[in-house]
Order: sequence, then C-alpha cells, then structure tokens
Amino acid sequence: MEELKVTTSHEDYLEAIVMLGGTDSASVRSVDVAQKLHVSKASVNKAVAVLKEAELLDQPYYGDITLTESGYTYGKKVLERHMLLYAFLTQTLGVDEQTADEEACRMEHAISDSSFEKWITYIRGLNLNLPDWIH
Repeated sequence: MEELKVTTSHEDYLEAIVMLGGTDSASVRSVDVAQKLHVSKASVNKAVAVLKEAELLDQPYYGDITLTESGYTYGKKVLERHMLLYAFLTQTLGVDEQTADEEACRMEHAISDSSFEKWITYIRGLNLNLPDWIH
C-alpha cells in the first residue's frame, strides 16, 4: 500500500500543529497555527478543510484542531526530518541557524523516505548532538 502524500504546504501545517503540541488527543487553536506559519486564519481554514478530507485531522465546526492518529504520525515525521536536517546543517556543516532552518524546511519535503533512511544510517556514526529517539 502506498503511503499518503500531501502537498508541501499541507505538510507544513501538520508539522506546525505538532510543534504547537497538537496530537490525536490534544488540540490546538487555528489562530495559533496561523501565527506559527505567518498566514491568515482563512488560509488555515482552507488547509484544515483539505487535511480533514484526507482524514489527517478533525475540527468540529469552528472548534479547535485535533490530529487523527495518522495525521499525528505524519506531522511528527515531518518535524523529525526537519530537526535532524537542521542538526546536521548546523553541527556538521556549520551553517548558521536561520539558513539551516530555512533549508531544512525545504529539504524535509524533497527527500524520499528511502534516501532519508539511508542518510539516517550514515549520520548515526557522526557523533552529532541528536535527540535520544534517533539512536
């Protein structure tokens, strides 16, 4: 079975919701997502409608956003990719933090799952200051 793939923009919404503490049991407010992504609340509402249709999140009429189990898994995966790419860029390559953050955001969407897994295997041996869950 092929894994669900959403647009880069929608991946950013899922990632932001996870960063704000959203899970399949903890909700976040649309206004907080809008502030995090520097977008309008109307943009959040449009993205929520698409992600709701894809069964990646739930939102009662004008209520807070809660991720589905698959939405949380997807958003967490995007966030983890970002964090690992950011750590590699800053700690191994010496890229400044702002540039690393921007580039990690672009890279997290472009790299395939297969290539990312091979890259993870490689960086495990580099002695980076990685989160405990990666070891």
